[in-house]
Amino acid sequence: MRIFYLIALTLFIAAFAALPSYAQDKVFNAESFTLENGMQVVVIPNHRAPVVTHMVWYKVGAAEEPMGKSGIAHFLEHLLFKGSEGVPSGEFSKRVKKMGGQDNAFTSQDYTAYFQNIAVQNLETVMTMEAGRMRGATMPEEEVDSERLVILEERRQRTENNPLNHFHEQMQNALYPNHPYSIPVIGWGHEMATLSRADAKGFYDIWYAPNNAILVVSGDITAKELRPLAEKTYGVLPAGDIPPRVRTQSPDFPGTQEMTLEHPSIHNRQYMRAYRVPSERLDKKTALAFQVLEDLLSNGSTSRLYKAMIIERPLATSVNFSYRGTAYDETSAWLSATLKDENVSFDDVETAFQIELQKVIEEGIPEAELRRSKDRMQDAAVYARDSLSGPAMILGYTLSTGGTIDDVELWPQDIESVTAEDIQSAVKTYLINNANHVTGYAIPPQATPAPEALPVNSEAEVKTDE
Repeated sequence: MRIFYLIALTLFIAAFAALPSYAQDKVFNAESFTLENGMQVVVIPNHRAPVVTHMVWYKVGAAEEPMGKSGIAHFLEHLLFKGSEGVPSGEFSKRVKKMGGQDNAFTSQDYTAYFQNIAVQNLETVMTMEAGRMRGATMPEEEVDSERLVILEERRQRTENNPLNHFHEQMQNALYPNHPYSIPVIGWGHEMATLSRADAKGFYDIWYAPNNAILVVSGDITAKELRPLAEKTYGVLPAGDIPPRVRTQSPDFPGTQEMTLEHPSIHNRQYMRAYRVPSERLDKKTALAFQVLEDLLSNGSTSRLYKAMIIERPLATSVNFSYRGTAYDETSAWLSATLKDENVSFDDVETAFQIELQKVIEEGIPEAELRRSKDRMQDAAVYARDSLSGPAMILGYTLSTGGTIDDVELWPQDIESVTAEDIQSAVKTYLINNANHVTGYAIPPQATPAPEALPVNSEAEVKTDE
């Protein structure tokens, strides 16, 4: 499962790690300070062009929504474009565009972020505008009513009219019983239809405050230059009384969880298995091991799964293992495959996956293969310092889900420390002996049914296109 999916972005933070002379270097040399009201500020200097990426990350997402109010975090994200202190409804994006910039926002389970790509001479202007909607959003009632229709249509387009996305939503719901991650970021349709201005304002008043936000600016500026601008715009805002981030936990599964989607839009059978596994915040060592495992198993035509299931024994036309480490609570790892033809059964595919996982445990990983994987991950990030938005995104994802700047800056050294034994332990514990998983079968009508599966008829991140 790759949602906006953040997995490719983890590769950005390994710049030059393969070279011994850079072994102790930090990746982005980010500078950081904290305003008196508690707002964390991170600056990533990049002087290649006179432009910046300006991002505000709130440490709140769909997982903090009150029961029965699903979708309110994403709804509020929309409403913050509908008027705020000094900026009439609809003017925010128009002003950014008039300055030659771009802006957008997105919501996930654990964070909500707003960003602008802008010429550095216009940075103070967008900071003033963004600070204005941190505590001064107006949310006119007529905008609330019309925007509710917008998010309902968004759900219809992205989820209800897309059977595979709808199925993925059901699998996610089954994977996280008794936990907020079981609820889609965009919300359940019947609850979204009842969301009110009072709901949005109540959520906003609790969570939108400088001491629950992270300002990340990447580009042609230094911390010394940014500090007076940050103090002038964000620093004058009062801190809020932010509740602790306390969530329920999912219980262990007592047995096998299987689901089947049968739909005319499915032309090639698909196999999916989602495991509940630790995030970087919960178990950094395991998270690093899974990152390397992801490359070993499914990075390109030389990866283990590709060779085993597409070349040597043609079972699938596509095959993948993915892991998303940036989550505040337990995250997920996914195995997936599109079956080649009717001569291949779901049992064939599942057995092939298990064989490859067992090989990792029983045969280990040759040092040369492990070295190649690390090199590939590091080489893919060699140009990270040339990017503006990439570093800002990675710092934002990490900090808003409980990580630190050093988790990003020292990632090359951390990934170098991953051993074959670390990967074997992660596979054995969480992919072989872990009952907390859900298996999904997507089949066309009249296809051979999935083995002993019950018939039933996603969103990790929702982006606003303003």
